[in-house]
Formats: sequence, structure tokens, C-alpha cells
Amino acid sequence: MILSMTGYGRADISYKDKTFLVEVRSLNSKFTDVRFKLPNHYRDKELELRKMVSDQAERGKLEVSLEVKSTSGEEAYGLNFPLFKKYFKELSTLAEELNMPTGDMMQAIMRIPNVIATAEDHIDEAEWEAVIDVISQALKRFENFRKSEGKAMEEDLRLRIANIRSMLIQVNPLEKTRVDTLRQRLKQNLEEYLNKEHIDENRFEQEILYYLEKIDITEEKVRLEQHCLYFLEQLDQESKQNGRKLSFISQEMGREINTLGAKAYSSDIQRLVVGMKDELEKIKEQTANLV
Repeated sequence: MILSMTGYGRADISYKDKTFLVEVRSLNSKFTDVRFKLPNHYRDKELELRKMVSDQAERGKLEVSLEVKSTSGEEAYGLNFPLFKKYFKELSTLAEELNMPTGDMMQAIMRIPNVIATAEDHIDEAEWEAVIDVISQALKRFENFRKSEGKAMEEDLRLRIANIRSMLIQVNPLEKTRVDTLRQRLKQNLEEYLNKEHIDENRFEQEILYYLEKIDITEEKVRLEQHCLYFLEQLDQESKQNGRKLSFISQEMGREINTLGAKAYSSDIQRLVVGMKDELEKIKEQTANLV
């Protein structure tokens, strides 16, 4: 089972005269990075929420927002008059001194933290349980989203691996042709520089064998096949955090494919190698987005 690193979850719940709305989003990241958008009077609960989200959401750049709305017809927020006046006075003085337009100063000050304050800062135990409940619901939907995306990505990864293995099989019949072509090319080059009578056939065969050992691709084919099978085994694992391991395996696959290309000495094999590289790049793009 694999999970996409990108995901989204949303949930809301009503408690007394309030509605709690939670949204959880995530993007790609090598590490777990959790950021919160919380009302001011929930800030002291951030550490508890951070642990809760990190344990459930695992890897990724996560953003969790909690919005509290009043359902009683009266907003649960008020204006911090002393703080508003202080900012207005200081900004007006600064604008006059620098001969700058004040613009929409009212809206700018309203966006400064703590200028808009909650009318009630106390959070009772029942309210906090409601908040935990709605966050849990959002995280559950967030995980389901990741699973759904991960399932589609898994199908694509299996297809890419199957394509690489298919092209690897197609290399086998081309090896015999490659050897014969190399043998003819080398003998032709020798005959161009030396008379045919001066060629020692035994020495020539020895040199051919030595040369063929240098460009033998049997080990590369075996290792590439093993890497492909190991990749598929990891897709079958129940662990959720397979992204890094799959990424490492794809890097090893890339090394073997590159060596195949370097030793190919065959345009037909080179075409297959290019096809493998294309499939591998698509695999790397997908694994970079896995938890």
C-alpha cells in the first residue's frame, strides 16, 4: 500500500452556538512540516495538535486551519480598541512624516494580529473534545484522499515496471546479433590495415573474447530484473511509508540501465535503453510524491 504525499481533508461540527471548520492540506516535502492557522485563544493548544497531526499524517508539508464561526447571530469577536488606536496613531504619524499616502489603513490595521480579539478566550473541556473530534474527522478524510491517490499511482508504477521488464526481455535476442556484428566489424577493420594472411586467427579469437567480456551485459540485466522485482515487493508491503525506499530502488535501476546503454554497442539495444530511461523518469516523478 502506498500513499500520495499530496492530500486534502475537510470536516465541520457544531458545538453550542459555534461551528468548527477544519481543513487539512499537504504538499511534497522530504520531511514532516506542519503549519497551523488557529484562532488566537487556541494557540496554547498548538503543541498538542501538532503531535496529533504529525502522528496521523506522517510525511509531507501540511497546513491545518481551524475556523470558528458563531451560529447565534452574534459574532464571537470584538475589536481591541486600545491596540487599534495605538497602531492607527503610530501609522498616521509615520505616514505624515514620510509624506506617504495612508491608503486603506483601516483594513491594514484590522489584519494585524490581536487587533480583532475573541470575546471569550476560555476553552472548556467539552469544547476542546469537539475540536479534537472535528480534526480527527478531517484527518480521516485526508488519509482516504491520500489512499485514493496512492492507488492510482500504484497502478501506474506497476505498469512502468512491467514496461521496463518487457523491454529487458527484448534485449536477449539482440545480444547474439550484437556479438556477430562486433566480430565482423573488428575483422573488417583489421583486414583494412593488414593483409588477411597476416591475421593470427587464434590471437584474433582471444582478443574478441576479451573484448566481449568487457561489454558483457548479463550482470546488468540480472540486477535490473532483481531491482524491478524488489520494487514490486515493496508495493505489496502494508507499510505506509514506502516512498523513500522506492526512490532508492529506482536510483539503483537507473545505474543498471545507464550501464546497459554504455555497453550496448547496438542501435537496437540503445533504443530499448532509451525506452527504459523514459519509463524510469516517470517512476521517479511518481515516487517523489509518495509518503
